[in-house]
Amino acid sequence: MCELLGMSANVPTDICFSFSGLMQRGGETGPHRDGWGIAFYEGKGIRAFHDPAPSCRSEIAQLIKHHPIKSLIVISHIRQANVGSVCLENTHPFIRELWGKSWSFAHNGQLDKRIFDLELNFYQPVGTTDSEYAFCWLLGEIRKRFPTQPSHSSDLTDLIHNLCEQLRSLGVYNMLLSESENLYAYCSSKLSWLTRRAPFGEASLMDEELTVDFCKETTANDIVTVIATVPLTANEVWNQFESGELVVFNQGLVREQRKAPLSNEVDDH
Repeated sequence: MCELLGMSANVPTDICFSFSGLMQRGGETGPHRDGWGIAFYEGKGIRAFHDPAPSCRSEIAQLIKHHPIKSLIVISHIRQANVGSVCLENTHPFIRELWGKSWSFAHNGQLDKRIFDLELNFYQPVGTTDSEYAFCWLLGEIRKRFPTQPSHSSDLTDLIHNLCEQLRSLGVYNMLLSESENLYAYCSSKLSWLTRRAPFGEASLMDEELTVDFCKETTANDIVTVIATVPLTANEVWNQFESGELVVFNQGLVREQRKAPLSNEVDDH
């Protein structure tokens, strides 16, 4: 299995602290040594870094750890390969264009081989992972239903939740998805989030001896939400997603939520 890391903020914010903890799980404190990647949104642009090497030993990861790239939305992923070889084209997050926007996607979990039976109507995978195939199918279905961006965001949220539920029926499907404005986080089995806002306090990483006093690093108006497969800090309260829940974050706040109907419970493989 892999691990996810996402961020949504109301002011340009770096993710150095959280990424410092995640990268240690990529071969040092965790088994996710089969590559890593991260995408930062800057307006409509996207700055992405990928490396098939373990993040704990990657010089590129060290750059991300120490260089404060500011962004409103970040998606990151460390990989433990189960489908597809260890190579650059199989590292997340994957990126495609829709409506003149760069959509990025990262997935944690493993899907049944039936995923490859789903018809792709526009986007094609570059690599060989079940994750990228699922992304191509998901974005293609969005494009088919909405050739142009819908005027009501709730219609898009409903569709994304429905598509995620279909993918969840094929296995474990935890996902982060963004188009530069909203961060969509969907949980199949394991995902948590926390929001940091005034009054800020100290946070200490689980995977590295590093503590930050956010009161000294922020203003009273800052709002920053972090999403992770497994909580990165031990001295903060993290919120657990429910299985089948989709949460849309915008400017660091929860914008929309969708939950699986009780009658449609799906067993995770």
